[in-house]
Amino acid sequence: MNFLNRSNLQHLGVPSAKVACGPISRFPERVVQFGEGNFLRAFVDWKIDELNASGSFGGSVLVAQPIKQGMAAELQAQDGLYTVLLRGVEGGKVVESRRVVTAINRAINPYDQWAELVKAFRGDVLRFVVSNTTEAGIAYLDEAHKPGVCQDTFPAKIAALLLERFDAFKGDAKRGLVFLPCELIERNGENLRKCVLQYAKAWGLAADFVRWVETANHFCNTLVDRIVPGYPKDEAARIGGELGYEDKLLVAAEYFHLWVIEGPKEIANEIPFHKAGLNVIWTDDMTPYRTRKVRLLNGAHTSSVLAAFEAGCNTVREMVEDPICGAFIRKAVFDEILHQVPLPPMERKAYADSVMERFCNPFVRHELLSISLNSVSKWKVRVLPSLLDCQKDFGKLPPALSFSLAALLWFYAGEPVSANELRGRRNRQAYPIKDDAPILAFFADAWKKAADLTPAQLRELTVATLARKDFWGQDLNEIPGFTELVTDGLVKIATRGMRAAIADVVATSY
Repeated sequence: MNFLNRSNLQHLGVPSAKVACGPISRFPERVVQFGEGNFLRAFVDWKIDELNASGSFGGSVLVAQPIKQGMAAELQAQDGLYTVLLRGVEGGKVVESRRVVTAINRAINPYDQWAELVKAFRGDVLRFVVSNTTEAGIAYLDEAHKPGVCQDTFPAKIAALLLERFDAFKGDAKRGLVFLPCELIERNGENLRKCVLQYAKAWGLAADFVRWVETANHFCNTLVDRIVPGYPKDEAARIGGELGYEDKLLVAAEYFHLWVIEGPKEIANEIPFHKAGLNVIWTDDMTPYRTRKVRLLNGAHTSSVLAAFEAGCNTVREMVEDPICGAFIRKAVFDEILHQVPLPPMERKAYADSVMERFCNPFVRHELLSISLNSVSKWKVRVLPSLLDCQKDFGKLPPALSFSLAALLWFYAGEPVSANELRGRRNRQAYPIKDDAPILAFFADAWKKAADLTPAQLRELTVATLARKDFWGQDLNEIPGFTELVTDGLVKIATRGMRAAIADVVATSY
């Protein structure tokens, strides 16, 4: 079978009745993107491809992998091309589309090709910077300036690259950039800007540079919404046969998509998604959109998937349709999360119903393990705020959201494989646990001490985990009754099994 790349496009018969294709022409690299994963490729790059096809942008994407171990080589091997498979049900009818995205011009590993990235930032055509470096990616860590060498953290990379751009254009205010971070943290643009300025201060950079960062560049807060299961491994062979080529970067996603951008309206005309009919909203205040999405959609995922996986489910659809796990996620969403969303009751209920419908999309095989990546930072951002609001408004802790942390602790029981991976076991079958190295090191050590699974050991593990302010932003043991509630859930999981423990939570009134 033929492989997907630019030289094969004509031979493969793309475009055809089977698959559409973005513009084949090479465009200037107007966008640098930090992140090469499934989400950005099926969301941002797909949007830019649609925009190019409408004739309203004429720009391509330079992808830089954000960490040393990444997929830039795989993406480059296909000349930046890949197929996006959109499937769903709309108005009771099955809908599907397949598109070869051509928006990515090239992909690099900045740890080996830092000079290439510097050249892009010192160039005339660059205007937009997009990123998705996980919730933990936008953070300040003590790091020295290393001219000529790739910095470690994402914000440090940006600080160093903006310094290169500032020097190249001698501080020209018209040469600032527009940052559109897609990380699911509150005020993601403002947090990125704050970290960049922290590095500027720590590195003793000139006041003129600091002012240029603050005034010439736009760090927009954004919200992204599309379920992207990723590579459909169980269907890849069949789909490849239908397409007529092998695509190792094939990515499946739902039809629904929403990008809310809080920033100057005039920028919308520079990257006019509306001209391609795309669901992109520019607004002065994205707070209501963010709270609705992060708590109801992402919060539903993060509060449920680890428990559901340990209960025997493998996909989101299986989880929702499972009698016990489905009852758990509905309890979490409709009894505990929904009331904390600051929108009119009818609007938030309609969105919650749509979330459940999207979770049951028969064409989206969203693996629970793919959602489990970096669950600690996700739980802090997506679940903890709803839990705290429940306690504040009702004077008691929500059982499902509280149990979700016990399920997280249980899921993170594993043996080290590498700095960024533990190996857990479900019914004697191994599964990967992936998170930042310090988090995994903590859990590996904590579970060694709790190897006998006695109630006393499990309480000690719970207390130690909840005390990690670097994980949660506060000592969760200080929440009245929370330590006991999480410990109780963990003991029930260890003694009676996950399904029985979940059933107890579902039966608990709130």
